[in-house]
Amino acid sequence: MAEYKRPASEAEFEQNFAPIHPLMNDTQAYYESARCLFCYDAPCINACPTGIDIPLFIRQIHTGNVAGAAKTIYDANTLGYACGKVCPTEVLCEGACVYNEQQVKPIEIGRLQSYATGRVMAENRQLYRPGKPNGKKVAVIGAGPAGIACACELRMYGFEVDIYEAKAQPAGLNLYGVAPYKITNEEALAEVAYLQQQFGFKLLCKRPVRSRADLDELEQTYDAIFLGIGLGGTRSLGIPGEQLANCLGAVEFIEALRMQQHQLQVGRQVVVIGGGNTAMDAASESARMGAESVILAYRRSKEEMGAYPFEYELAKSVGVRALFNVSPVEILGKEQVEGVRFVRTRSHKGELEIVPGSEFIQPCDMLIRATGQSKHSALLQLIEGLELDAKGRICVNERFQTGNARYFAAGDAVNGGVEVVNAVAEARRAARGILEAVAPD
Repeated sequence: MAEYKRPASEAEFEQNFAPIHPLMNDTQAYYESARCLFCYDAPCINACPTGIDIPLFIRQIHTGNVAGAAKTIYDANTLGYACGKVCPTEVLCEGACVYNEQQVKPIEIGRLQSYATGRVMAENRQLYRPGKPNGKKVAVIGAGPAGIACACELRMYGFEVDIYEAKAQPAGLNLYGVAPYKITNEEALAEVAYLQQQFGFKLLCKRPVRSRADLDELEQTYDAIFLGIGLGGTRSLGIPGEQLANCLGAVEFIEALRMQQHQLQVGRQVVVIGGGNTAMDAASESARMGAESVILAYRRSKEEMGAYPFEYELAKSVGVRALFNVSPVEILGKEQVEGVRFVRTRSHKGELEIVPGSEFIQPCDMLIRATGQSKHSALLQLIEGLELDAKGRICVNERFQTGNARYFAAGDAVNGGVEVVNAVAEARRAARGILEAVAPD
């Protein structure tokens, strides 16, 4: 039996996707902030890719200086609210909390972070103003975490910044690619709107950059171009049957869920192929949409999964089951998915082997491929001098400058896909690289 009833209304969707890290109220924030030991070596700071002064902002919350706490956060992390919601804090700042060594619950740093930044957003508190104009213009391609973070930092240096976004709305991964129980559409868009009001960058949605002519226009208009394009669609499995209806990529599934919400039709028996965090999200979401059965199928062992353990536990908590050491060989069905033929695998001396005679069929009416994302190679190949590594990632120097001196890049297109907080950290460094290259004085 399904753990969740299929949502038939917006209210039921919100109930099924209730936040796993709900916002704190003033009382909760006060008492949670009181638990901090304000460690002198603050391992939580070292564990944060953006280096937020966590003990400082927690102390500011405890003493009632919530706006000061928010500024401490935003000074280091441009998407402080979203990161408080979507960061894997369990393995970053909270994972480094000294309370873990005493078998005591770590400080809820992520929730405190979203509490402080959420307060200033709700009050529309002015924390920043753009820097003195320096006469230089930068085009940012992509309004995801990297693009927004780079734009805000550039505005502080006095650059005029235009962000070109192919989709109808900004926020990138936070809007289109994260499970709704982590951050809602309204929350993701509210932070971008707040930052736009603070920093004054220009946002141009439904303005894709796809051709050499598009790039020529940008190169003639701007002093530098920042690539915050992220990753592309889900990679193919390369097996028969992928053309069948109800066989879709995890990236595409999550975006459809975010946009359509309760109106999205999800199968009764869902199989999710993959062992990463995206697979866990897709499986959890399928269960919360009322699927009667959700199975995670991964070609290696549980111990070899790329997903964080807490993400797997979250999926299991909503009724998701797992099949390990199985590899898909064919998707079955006439017009739409009816099942998947798997073969069992085993590891031998570090190599994955097929177990002879071990094929079996797992019935399902929806298959979700969480098999990694492709790169935007078609666009990148149009940029003269830009180099890619063997995995299709953009090569950059210490200033996040590409082989073409006019172009800078950061985020998933450079690191191959890590966390939102990593994209923010890299993009802020790229903005400083642009400043050094274009307006050093």
